[in-house]
Amino acid sequence: MIVTNAEIKAQLIAVGTADIDRSLLGRVTIPTAGPGAGGTAFFLKWDEHRVRLGVDENSPLKAIEDNDHILILKDNEPLLRAQLEEELIHCPQQAYITISEQCIFDCKYCPVPKLSGKIKSTGEIVKLVEKASESQNFKAISITSGVAGSPEKEVDRALDAVNSLKQFNVPIGVSVYPTADSSQRLKEAGVLEVKYNVETMDRELFGRVCPGMRLDFALEHLKDAVRIFGKNRVFSNFIIGLGETDRTVEAGLKELVLMGVIPIIRAANMHPLRKGEVYIKRPSAKRLLRLNRILRNLLDEYGLRADIARTMCLPCMGCDLNPHRD
Repeated sequence: MIVTNAEIKAQLIAVGTADIDRSLLGRVTIPTAGPGAGGTAFFLKWDEHRVRLGVDENSPLKAIEDNDHILILKDNEPLLRAQLEEELIHCPQQAYITISEQCIFDCKYCPVPKLSGKIKSTGEIVKLVEKASESQNFKAISITSGVAGSPEKEVDRALDAVNSLKQFNVPIGVSVYPTADSSQRLKEAGVLEVKYNVETMDRELFGRVCPGMRLDFALEHLKDAVRIFGKNRVFSNFIIGLGETDRTVEAGLKELVLMGVIPIIRAANMHPLRKGEVYIKRPSAKRLLRLNRILRNLLDEYGLRADIARTMCLPCMGCDLNPHRD
């Protein structure tokens, strides 16, 4: 039986971790945003595919050195032979930087509100990018942020950073909580792509897992962002594994695609700081493949492409299946 690269990657994402000797990893960066904040992870690349796996000594996947490659074992059987890929900042080929490592919102799957991280100054961000730009693999800058004080203040911080980073002459993408004029201001500053996350399209579920946030507000500004940034330049993370049904997911994917938004199907992750606060069942490989096939068909039907993005998650492909590349 032939196992496709998509099936292999889906199996890896469904687990999300591997047991590996940390001495093999070399230089890694610790993410400070999103559900994976605070954890150590590494990237593997094979053919035109890439995956990011968290380090966990209790993982059912075992990663061992195999000459100049890494061999992933599942149930003591080889699943994948790939090469470790070095990060620039948070991911390969991009300087992916979090401005505010704090958040006033309390999404129940996200550890950031409990971590009380720092807020990077524009000067610190520029220094980080200067270092990353020394690599011949430096291709893009991506900016994301929690909400330390207000969404408006975070957009101001992002704009300050963007205006200081244009000197590097690479595409810049920004993922923040939207405001009334964030899309227009980011576009005018020279940002190529934006990502406003819906988190989940199940409205009842959204109210429970993202208290204080409004799904309809995000959708309104995603639609506006498509008008301003154009086709194939607006994205949104769509978390799977919070208790939603596939019927709700399919309807939500279609709603976003009809707006011109490219959804990114993201497997839910249970962080130790959030145990007991939220139901999470990480999606199986079979479910991830099924939902991404639905998404691929929708994107094709409405003329959108997930393989031409130049910043943020879609070109990275580490945490998710890219419907047009995987």
